[in-house]
Amino acid sequence: MGTLWTNGLIYTMEKENVRVEAVYTEGDLIIDMGNSAQLKRDYSNRIEREIDLNGQMMIPGLVDSHMHLVGYGELLMRLNLSAMTNRQDVLDAVKEKCEGAAPGKWIVAEGWNENEWDNTELILLDELDKVSPENPVILKRICRHALVVNSQGLNAAGNSIKEVPPAGGVIGRYQDGRLNGLFKEEPAMQLITNHIPGIDQEYVESAIKLAIEDCWSKGLTGVHTEDLHYYDGFMSTYQAFINVIEKRSMPLRANLLVHNEEVDEMIANGYRYRDGGTFIKLDAMKIFADGSLGGNTALLSRPYADHPETNGVAIYTQNELRALVRKARSYNLPIAVHTIGDQAFENVLNAIEVDPPAEGLRDRLIHAQIMRKDLLERAKLLPVIFDIQPGFVPSDFPWVIDKVGLENSSYNYAWKTFLGNGIHCAGGSDAPIESVNPLLGIHAAVTRRKPFGLDRTVYDPDERLSMFEAVSLYTTGSAYATGEEKNRGKIAKGFLADFSVLTENLFSISEDELLMVEADMTIVGGQIVYQKERKSL
Repeated sequence: MGTLWTNGLIYTMEKENVRVEAVYTEGDLIIDMGNSAQLKRDYSNRIEREIDLNGQMMIPGLVDSHMHLVGYGELLMRLNLSAMTNRQDVLDAVKEKCEGAAPGKWIVAEGWNENEWDNTELILLDELDKVSPENPVILKRICRHALVVNSQGLNAAGNSIKEVPPAGGVIGRYQDGRLNGLFKEEPAMQLITNHIPGIDQEYVESAIKLAIEDCWSKGLTGVHTEDLHYYDGFMSTYQAFINVIEKRSMPLRANLLVHNEEVDEMIANGYRYRDGGTFIKLDAMKIFADGSLGGNTALLSRPYADHPETNGVAIYTQNELRALVRKARSYNLPIAVHTIGDQAFENVLNAIEVDPPAEGLRDRLIHAQIMRKDLLERAKLLPVIFDIQPGFVPSDFPWVIDKVGLENSSYNYAWKTFLGNGIHCAGGSDAPIESVNPLLGIHAAVTRRKPFGLDRTVYDPDERLSMFEAVSLYTTGSAYATGEEKNRGKIAKGFLADFSVLTENLFSISEDELLMVEADMTIVGGQIVYQKERKSL
């Protein structure tokens, strides 16, 4: 028995402006589509229910192609600093949180961004000690590539902090040589985060549950997420996903990237690429090639314009990177590589050109923000997808120009150029770095300006996408990134019955009206997992 979805503006996303009157589904599959009256006649003995879309827009289920689901759940659980534009507000919020906590309880806050502060001077250990003398405190930067810890937190880390920072990591010091509490990149940050208590499977499951509920409310039917390294290893975190999504019937299609340090454990436990359950699939091997622009750790081919003493951080040497790619190929895995700086991107291309993926598999290059023409020409010849985050444009501009230099910006954040060169692109948020709301990502892609605020500056207007191109990033683009373009990303016969129903037609409203659009219904595998409350008259 099945369901008829009718009386809506149903866009298939097969081509621009292609619409149908109705869709008929059975279980988790689309059986047929077309004229409503015809479908009623053809399936009269099988239609069990009819869903009235009330004239609203229905599209294939929106999918975030790059985020951190557990990390996003943590953001919802923890002190959130991301909206604060004043460093004193951050200090006051931390002080208030500590005053309400028992002595010795860890306080973890998320999302500080000095580029949005009136005074961009970093908050370091001495200041944190003044507001929190009795509680270990960790403040994670919005990029999650840097954190600041107070003395209580350093004491918990104990002797694990050596004079020489671990390879690929940075440990900050005051001019007198004392630790200043600043740790950059995962090898260094783990010296602190490994000591946070209470990060067990129950904690991870709580974070996943919160994140899924919020994703549903934003119209998301799926995510590509990377979490299987930071919460007690592969098996514990993977089991948390299984428990919440599969066993507790919280359907969200989750493609799980596997950190390169967890791949051996995955294989040892008998799992392979694309193994999983109904909604969960193990995906590509995740590698970090560099850091973040905000922390001056993204690897550039030239010194930073605002910090000429550095060109960033290579998490791995070229030889180490090539060895990791060979490891992925030995397990028949594609790779998904965090590459923000152009030198990191070049290093990854060097490795892929030597060891391309097996036929039928595709590598993904995540972020691809700082680009050069020669790198783009090389990438066009490889089976790669650019996994882009449109929301980085309103977040990073204009300060990113001061970091890389205007003269080096011709191919940066160049989404339109990428598509014009035949590069397949998928769209994500990198939540909790940016808002998980895909409609904000779509707004950023079509406007290239900040939402809601008074700043109407359009950054590189020639790189704006059409509405169809922007929506495609989160539908057909995300499906292509995981090699599932034959059963996901479109409303077509035989495809999965995942739909996002929106309160307005994105193809007929203004850019500013886009910011007011909400998800009305979210459908995963034919199940309505979210429905917006309707106000009674």
